[in-house]
Amino acid sequence: MSETEAKDTVSLVISVWNRRQDLRENLAAIRRQTIAPDQIVVVDNDSSDGTPEMVIAEFPEVQLIRMPHSAYGACETFNIGFASAWGRYVGILDDDVVLPPDFVERMLAEFKAEPETTVLLSPKVIEPEMPEEYIHSEALNRPRYMSTFRGCGSMAKNAALRQAGYYDIRFFIFGNERDLTTRLLNLGYRVKMVPSVEVFHKAPFGMRHGKRSLYFHVRNFWLWAFKYVPWAQVISYPFAFLRKGLGKSKSSQQVTDAVGTIGLFDNIKAVRGGYWICFKATLAALWHLPYCLRRRKVCTAPDFELPLR
Repeated sequence: MSETEAKDTVSLVISVWNRRQDLRENLAAIRRQTIAPDQIVVVDNDSSDGTPEMVIAEFPEVQLIRMPHSAYGACETFNIGFASAWGRYVGILDDDVVLPPDFVERMLAEFKAEPETTVLLSPKVIEPEMPEEYIHSEALNRPRYMSTFRGCGSMAKNAALRQAGYYDIRFFIFGNERDLTTRLLNLGYRVKMVPSVEVFHKAPFGMRHGKRSLYFHVRNFWLWAFKYVPWAQVISYPFAFLRKGLGKSKSSQQVTDAVGTIGLFDNIKAVRGGYWICFKATLAALWHLPYCLRRRKVCTAPDFELPLR
């Protein structure tokens, strides 16, 4: 282990695209940390709203990486940030989060209390439109090991991220956290939910509406399933998911770690041609089947589960 990795050094990585004011508030909150990060990396996906100019003028301590065009996916821009991070711990932050002042301090303390196999900590994320009963539910506020994490405001051990290979850039956006977590689980590591640390995320609660979101959520689920799920479960999953979606229980108290898929059925119905988009996304996933088969490793870790809850 190098001298740098022996210390509790922290790099915070942010991917941004055309969110100047959100990023300004994000970086201002980072400046208020009780334990200052050792490195802040902002990867700008060729913003046209003055975001990189704002960073240069107002936050000279930030290491700014400017992409040559805006066609890169979030997975690729985050990976560039991860590869540039030299801290022992890496914060994974969306551009529109606001961290509590003790985020770094609390995360470091949590890591020290955990066994070495715990390599990623995911906080309790508060978002607009999140039901009160969900926020205060017992399940959400219970520390637990998970099969995914919230990619908008988590912290990981840098060495484990490198070993797992970062995000799969073929996912482009959405579902990449579950894919990365499964590779970490296959390596013998664990991911933990730490509800005592709260992060505010400005994106509305649940699945983002729209054709693009629906397409990538469906396509990327299949990519993930082809890589890690037993074939019998891959085949039976659509029927199990339909039973869940058509069931009578709609309680928002039913806590799931896959919060990005909450509202999937509503999105299918709301988007014009929603079922056709799901069909096209499934065909696109099948096109990537050879890629997935080359990387296929069925996950048998105790924390592994299908996103059905």
